[in-house]
Amino acid sequence: MSNDDPILAHLTRDAASTDASIDATAITDFIYMSLGVTNSYLVTTAGRSVIVNAGSEQEAVRAHLPRYRRIDPNPPIYIITTQSHRDQMGGVPVLVGPDTSWIAHETSTTWRADVRMLHDLYLRRRNVLWSEILDGVVDLGNRAGPNREPDILIGDSWAFEVGGRRFELLSTPGGETTDSIVVWLPDDGVVFTSNLFGPVFGSMPNLATLRGDKLRSAKQFISSIERVRSLKPELLITGHGEPIRGQGAIGEHLLKIRDAIQHIHDRTVEGMVAGKHLATLMSEVALPPELAIPQSHGKTSWNVRSIWHEYIGWFLMESTTELYPVPAASVSPDVVEAAGAEELVQRGKGHLESGRPVEALHLTDMVLDVLPLHRGALSTRRGALEKLLAHSAGENLSEVMWLRSQIVQTDKDLEDAQ
Repeated sequence: MSNDDPILAHLTRDAASTDASIDATAITDFIYMSLGVTNSYLVTTAGRSVIVNAGSEQEAVRAHLPRYRRIDPNPPIYIITTQSHRDQMGGVPVLVGPDTSWIAHETSTTWRADVRMLHDLYLRRRNVLWSEILDGVVDLGNRAGPNREPDILIGDSWAFEVGGRRFELLSTPGGETTDSIVVWLPDDGVVFTSNLFGPVFGSMPNLATLRGDKLRSAKQFISSIERVRSLKPELLITGHGEPIRGQGAIGEHLLKIRDAIQHIHDRTVEGMVAGKHLATLMSEVALPPELAIPQSHGKTSWNVRSIWHEYIGWFLMESTTELYPVPAASVSPDVVEAAGAEELVQRGKGHLESGRPVEALHLTDMVLDVLPLHRGALSTRRGALEKLLAHSAGENLSEVMWLRSQIVQTDKDLEDAQ
């Protein structure tokens, strides 16, 4: 996958994230955007400056620091991190001065402790999805960020004034992390939402990301949207892409996102109460045309699953086997022995030819559980993955990257099978 692909533009920004020769972009006469995997922003005042999000360590050293020093040679008085992902907080130690205070939400301490605890697991999962496109753009190292804690921890809200400019920090726990905050400049009508709405503003959020993160609540996400809507901002600045301008346009976008998630939530809950199975709801729940939003980050069916697990948890009550640590793969040898590997592969091919690639994967998985280098099963598996990739039309970034990673692995297995 090339960094020139449109689906990646909001992440790599044509590799500009570490090019110090590219100046920060003036959004207003006092706000400057420094491109990054997640953008960093410098807010100037009549006194000291304030930075909203610090990028990764690599980006801060190579890009944000030299760009900002060309605008303001003095270090900021505050650095605000809107969430505890490394592409927001990793660069804090690089950008701070001797009297700079780092501000974050009070839950960031426990959130980061959990990330440190699960660091190796998170890194393995993230590398499967993102190493192909982020290598060389940003280091995929320590996800827990700086080896220090914030100087100021806020709760539901906190306000301060610098150089005649007022800043209000508001908790939005339904964001991309559970410690998300937004930065509101009430006198200027500007709100910094960073990745509250995901990497692509106006698209379907991901209540539980494929790479792995704490499950977000659909209700909290809706409440967070409402908190931003109530501000009636004239300028909304996200973590990726260009700002959204105009109170009317911003309000329409936020209302549509809110109504879309509310619709998915309500239809999912109705189906749960009616006794429908999770897979049925993932297949049936859909947005009406007037609420259709791009699914480049999350997908309706994935959010149905997240909402289900938010309310009910892991036990689906569909099989007694769910209660015990014996996976379905444990009986794959019995199925392969009884039906025969070749017969299962042929049936998998039949499903594939009939446009049922997921069913084909179920059968080839059974064969590969027993015979991991079975050439026929690997070939059929690759065909199923290719069909799913084509069907995705490249819309959802996580789905695309997962399918591509599986195709690469299958090709490696096919080479070993020769």
